[in-house]
Amino acid sequence: MSNHTDLPSNNEDSTQNLGENTDIDLSQNNIEVTEEIHAIDAEDIALDNDMAIEEFFAPSGNTRMADDFRAGYVAIVGRPNVGKSTLMNHLLGQKLSITSRKPQTTRHRIHGILSNHEMQAVFVDTPGIHRNEVRAINERMNKAAVSALVDVDLVLFVVDSDQWRDDDLLTLQKLGETNLTVVLVINKSDTLKDKGSVLPLIETFNDSFDFADIVPVSALKNQNLDRLQEVIASHLPVAAPIYDTEQITDRSERFLASEIIREKIMRSAGDEVPYDLTVQIDEFKDEPAHTDPKTGRPRKACTFIDATIYVERGGQKAIVIGDKGQRIKQVGMDARKDMEQLFGKKIMLTLWVKVKRGWSDDERALTSLGY
Repeated sequence: MSNHTDLPSNNEDSTQNLGENTDIDLSQNNIEVTEEIHAIDAEDIALDNDMAIEEFFAPSGNTRMADDFRAGYVAIVGRPNVGKSTLMNHLLGQKLSITSRKPQTTRHRIHGILSNHEMQAVFVDTPGIHRNEVRAINERMNKAAVSALVDVDLVLFVVDSDQWRDDDLLTLQKLGETNLTVVLVINKSDTLKDKGSVLPLIETFNDSFDFADIVPVSALKNQNLDRLQEVIASHLPVAAPIYDTEQITDRSERFLASEIIREKIMRSAGDEVPYDLTVQIDEFKDEPAHTDPKTGRPRKACTFIDATIYVERGGQKAIVIGDKGQRIKQVGMDARKDMEQLFGKKIMLTLWVKVKRGWSDDERALTSLGY
């Protein structure tokens, strides 16, 4: 009989006991390590939560804003047909304000919003300031342009590179009655045969007014617009964004639809088009995707727009409709295409043409039509 019964019976048992003890020690170490990992995870989660909250209350743009972010209103003024709307559209990289070769195409103040990580410029595209106020609508357009100068932070005074007219002087006189910071934008600089000829022009303008900056550009060809953006940012106050940084305008889709239709008529008819026309949106109805109850077929989401084009005389109505309705049909197709691109949805457009005699010189009619 052995006197060592309290000892392990063999080496295998010793190994097993050692293994069990080692397992216990390792598991304790794992507990400590796991607790450390959980503590780190908790810190990460708390940090993620803080970032999520900060992102939620921040503007929805993805770009981080500069510490000295600048924001303000920028009025774009000048005589008719000098390229103000084209300039705003190309600065935005988005067609927002309608354009044509016909003077006084823009009739309303239109806000376009340009946002990047350094600034937000809220552009105010105005009707051209002109002397010939022959009708009530002309007077209202001038008032809209001048009133745009109230409470703006900066003015872009747009002139043509090779033409100086009385209406340019009129605009400059209006600006001289304010204390606003004014940047002279010499548009269509690419049309100058002799690029050196712009220098005397700059000197002439500089002698006539105390401009904060002078920037020659070609809005249509996107030339020197980056430099213009830098100049704009330098004159805006340090401030938080005024609008959501993903927003491009404060105008409604109804308004933009009416302007697109009016542009297509003016572009389609050329010199034939009557200036005395306006567009009223009668219905703007969004229909969600659904199954047609009659056919059982699925139908995509669609916006139905009914619009009436008002002219002043029967002969003007015939011009807008065109031979066998071809012009108005093409206007509808072109307008629908632009709307679908701008609004990002399917459009069904119905157009009507009606005579409303004397509307452009009728104060009540102008008010009812949104002027």
